[in-house]
Amino acid sequence: MRPSRRAVIAMSAMTATLAGCGTSAGGRWQQGRPVTLPGSRAVAMTDRHGTVRELFVGMPEGRPPAGGWPVLYLLDGNATFPTALLLVRNLALRAGFEPAVVVGIGYPAGRAFDEGARARDYTPPAPGLPADGRHGGAEQFLDFIAQDLQPMIAAECAGDPQRQFLFGHSLGGLLVLHALFTRPGLFAAHLAASPSIWWHDRQILSRLPAFIAGRSAVRPAVGPTEPIAVRLLLTVGELEQTPPPEMPAERAALLRQRRQVDSARELAARLAGLPGVVCELRELPGESHGTSMLPALQRAIEFTLAPAR
Repeated sequence: MRPSRRAVIAMSAMTATLAGCGTSAGGRWQQGRPVTLPGSRAVAMTDRHGTVRELFVGMPEGRPPAGGWPVLYLLDGNATFPTALLLVRNLALRAGFEPAVVVGIGYPAGRAFDEGARARDYTPPAPGLPADGRHGGAEQFLDFIAQDLQPMIAAECAGDPQRQFLFGHSLGGLLVLHALFTRPGLFAAHLAASPSIWWHDRQILSRLPAFIAGRSAVRPAVGPTEPIAVRLLLTVGELEQTPPPEMPAERAALLRQRRQVDSARELAARLAGLPGVVCELRELPGESHGTSMLPALQRAIEFTLAPAR
């Protein structure tokens, strides 16, 4: 399915400007030029419900392989895209990783994190949510990816439909788990960094039994006896439920209650050995919830694009 004509409403070079910097008092620092990421664009898209999102798209150099480029989709794209694009390109150049299209899914507000939009898009529908539309929009968001974004990337960027990967951190990690449990064929690899399993009384785990039953029943028509695998990388900072001494008592209690590390371990244990699932858990030494996103991003790139050994 190709995206509707109204989906793509603007395209411009992705540019980061050093606002306010000009000639220094001593005259040695002259007015500079904007800093850009070559081979990248910002694309505004409107979904079928009128919601506008800003996408950041970075292309590899050269001709795509016969089946197309692998595609790495990033949630919180305003924050994650520049680093991810540079990591993907550097690892392809220096370490033999596979080049990939990098797509950051962000928002036109321009902030690194649009808290209202991510609360709407990254949380699943659940009993007891207010009917104000501020939470529970994960299905609409995944429809946007499946019906508009993926077809556009395939048509415009030679994206390989068989090699699509989704990365998200925190609430974004929750959305990655929701996609895995409810639409396991939408992505070839699911990259859930510090997922907010605690959200809404751990509602995401209510979908786990049906997912386990469904994967256990999958068998290919021909070939090996094992089901076609879906892949999950879980990452979590080792300090995510260990509050530092200076943290206020109320915040420290909330951190312990959310059980980020234990929840990731428990989920990995429940998926271990399940037919049709490859699940890997990586605990990130010395990282807290706030610092774990970037090392998790590198682990995700290694998980999906590293050369075969």
